[in-house]
Amino acid sequence: MCIVTAVTLTLVLVIITALAFDFTNGFHDTANAMAASISTGALTPKVAVALSAILNLVGAFLSVEVALTVSNAVVKIQNKDGTPIDALANDGGQTLLVIVMAGLAGGILWNLFTWLLGLPSSSSHALLGGLTGSTVAALGWAGVKWTGDGTKLDGVIGKVLLPSFLSPVIAMAVAFLGCWLVHKITNGVAHKLNDRHFRWGQIGSASLVSLAHGTNDAQKTMGVMTLALLASGHWSDTHSVPFWVKVSAASAIALGTYLGGWRIIRTLGKGLVDITPRQGMASDGATASVLMAASHLGFALSTTHVATGSVLGGGLGRGTHVRWSTAGRMVTAWATTFPLAGLVGALMFWIGHGIGGGTGAVVVFLLLSAGSYWMYRKSQEHKIDHSNVTDEWDRPKDVLDQGNPAAPNIGTHEVPFDDTPTTMEEAPTR
Repeated sequence: MCIVTAVTLTLVLVIITALAFDFTNGFHDTANAMAASISTGALTPKVAVALSAILNLVGAFLSVEVALTVSNAVVKIQNKDGTPIDALANDGGQTLLVIVMAGLAGGILWNLFTWLLGLPSSSSHALLGGLTGSTVAALGWAGVKWTGDGTKLDGVIGKVLLPSFLSPVIAMAVAFLGCWLVHKITNGVAHKLNDRHFRWGQIGSASLVSLAHGTNDAQKTMGVMTLALLASGHWSDTHSVPFWVKVSAASAIALGTYLGGWRIIRTLGKGLVDITPRQGMASDGATASVLMAASHLGFALSTTHVATGSVLGGGLGRGTHVRWSTAGRMVTAWATTFPLAGLVGALMFWIGHGIGGGTGAVVVFLLLSAGSYWMYRKSQEHKIDHSNVTDEWDRPKDVLDQGNPAAPNIGTHEVPFDDTPTTMEEAPTR
């Protein structure tokens, strides 16, 4: 008779939870690459998410360079070679498995919560926040790595705080300049010719972002799964990732991408600024160029923050109305991602570790499942999918509307801005 040990049961639940996080990462971050292309009509919604899914799948196999030490960025639960630290290896790896599972739960619940609200936020920061919270609950504040060793930007400051501030600012500046230059250069070209060529440019830029996302984000799940296998004694090679881990992680992020995080796609594509094809190409190009440059320099930037900053910068460079209330909600989500995911991770660890053994892991998994199901049910009350993701966004009243209470459609790709400095008579508010 085969008896399943507590460690084995917890390991299985950690693997399932890690793949669930990878899945939410996929649909949560689809908007980063494809929101602008869908908004401008460069790609139909279903074609866009299918293309992004394929490129995420391919990207996931391109590199596993940092997979084995992914958690080392912010917490001290691994040695430099990727093996668990001695303090967490004495009980067969059970405590480390609960830390990882609780951290993943914090990341998943935050991803689903921001998806329910239609707010783009960093899945990477949610995962790192969850792991930090569960590690603090287990080891105390000494388990957190606040800064690096001086050779590179690392720790909570280098991997979370600085990127949170710099990512959108850099991308916004690049997109603003790019969009302004594009409009200055192409003002004399017929709009139809403009739109056709710029839509192709959008597709190319968006494809690069999808490829980069698959390469970067799938590694995180591969690393967490491999760490769990090392902790439980089911894997010993600290220089490679099991092939089945690569395939499952790549498939999970691709499947999540294909199903599409339509709520966030709608917010980023329609709720922040009204995007024209020229704006879209400038924004997607800025996102791709900033991410590739940062990767080459070894500086970790959030794809979500870069993409959002690019869309906002493209809108400002074009002179499009910016919905600052939406932007404000996004910034609030960014600022609270790390601490709130960390709080959930800590609570989940206290529950799982307090109950103990496999039973504690099962309880954490059930709580995660219940919270996830509740948010899914709430999302069905106002469903957003490929059929209504590009519907016009109600223009909110904000500071830019004072003394200018009309013209809901000016600046969209249906009713583009006139590039010449003339006075526009605005349509009455609908």
